[in-house]
This record gives sequence, structure tokens and C-alpha cells, in this order.
Amino acid sequence: MHTLPIGKVQTMTVSRKIDTGYVLEKNGQEALLHHNEANHTYDEGREIDVFLYNDKKGNIAATATLPSVQMDVYDWAEVVEVIPKLGAFVNIGIAKEMLVSVDDLPLFEAVWPNPGDKLFITLGKDQNGRLLAIPATEGVIAREIELAPEELYNQPISGTVYHTSKEGSAIITEDDYRGFIHHTERKEEPRLGEFVHGRVIDVKEDGTLNVSLRPLKQDSIGEDATSILAHLEENNGVIPFNDKSDPEDIRGTFRISKAAFKRALGRLLKEGKVEQRDGMTYLK
Repeated sequence: MHTLPIGKVQTMTVSRKIDTGYVLEKNGQEALLHHNEANHTYDEGREIDVFLYNDKKGNIAATATLPSVQMDVYDWAEVVEVIPKLGAFVNIGIAKEMLVSVDDLPLFEAVWPNPGDKLFITLGKDQNGRLLAIPATEGVIAREIELAPEELYNQPISGTVYHTSKEGSAIITEDDYRGFIHHTERKEEPRLGEFVHGRVIDVKEDGTLNVSLRPLKQDSIGEDATSILAHLEENNGVIPFNDKSDPEDIRGTFRISKAAFKRALGRLLKEGKVEQRDGMTYLK
């Protein structure tokens, strides 16, 4: 006897009606369709399409709501709850929320998704046969994306982060293009599932994009200067940096390039807000 496949849509027959709902049958196997999960009133013998999953007790349950995320079928799902050391629960459109395991989330919880973020997922099973939400791999993403046109260069772009790491973050844009944000093109590492806004700095030959989350140079000077002033105020008016400081030290502290630091520092010097002495910068 074949076990009913959970995580998929099945055509089943209404066997009988009970107080809590309908008992559905297929190949000698039964599943309960609760009244809350039914879209209509059904007569015995009627065939209906339902999505199957395990309820809290582990029994096979059915819903007439057919989610876009199923076994081996990918779509976006919204994060509804995040639990440390366990993972993130997502809403696929049915009463039961699906878990994205901690094993499929970034190592650092600081870049885990927040409620309201979205993940591109499918359904799979854990070792006990329970349904899990599984984020898409790079191979899956490669099959889903479109080739970006060259005219996108230097244009604003928005998208959702589907992969993030120390090296950089990858997004799928609203038009299904793949974009990569190098770590030097962001001030902070975006969360997995975060919707971000940036601009295209390169359209590559393979149809993917390089994206920057940093403002244009002329727009970023004021923001970077404010950051330098904030560091000065937090450190008693002196910081061990000047226009000849090591680029990595600058990036590690201010999360900007040395060139951006020099532009911002130059503005502050010109405005008379800071001064440099003995390799240090002082607040005036």
C-alpha cells in the first residue's frame, strides 16, 4: 500500500463527512480535511484537489488551499517568526508554518531574516519525514533568472537577498535578474531575505549584475563625514586615522574605502571641523 505523499497536491475522493470536516480517500489511504481548510461544502464521492501535510500530531492532513511552494516547486515565502538555535518559520499560504532549519541559515544570527523578509524556497523532508522549507541553491537560482540588458548600467535596482556571506551578497531583482553586491559595495551585510535598494555598476557578459548599495561619490561624502565626526565624538575627540592610514584599518572601522575616507576627511578639514597632528585626527 502506497503512503500518501505529503508536500504535494493530490486528487482525492470525499469518503464521508464527520463533525470536524471531511475524510478523504485515495488508494486505501485517508486524510482529514478540516472544515477550516475546506473552500466549499462537498458531497460524498466528489473528487477534489488538496495539498497534504502533517498536522501537529503527525497525522496526514489536507487543505483545499493549494500553496505555490510545494515539493520541488519554488516560490517566495514570508518569514513570520525567527527562533534562535532553531531557525525561521515561513508562511506558504496554509495554516501550518514551515521551518527553515538553522542548518540552512547563515552562520551568524545577525544576518538571519527578520519577520516580513522573504525567502525563495521549496519543500523537503527531514530525517523523520517531516516537511521543511529549503532555500534555493545557486543552481536553482541559475534556472530561474532572466538575462539582464546592458541598458541597466547605472540604473537604480531593487531586489531580495537570497545569499549572504563575508565576501558579498546575492540578490534576485524585481525583474528576476541576479545581482551580486561585493562586500566593498555595502556598509553593512544585508540580512538573508532583506529587500534592498541599490544601483547597477556593471552588466556582465553572462547577463548578471554587479550592484552597489553605496550612494554615488558626490552623495556619500556628507554621510561619510558624519560617520567620521561620530567616531571622533565617541572617542574623546581623537582617532588614530589620517589620510595616509591603512585602507584595511579604515574599512574595518568606517566600512568605507580609503578613497571615500579621504574625500570625507578633506571636506571636514576644509570646513575647519577637524585637524591632523602626528598621524592623528582631532575634533576642533
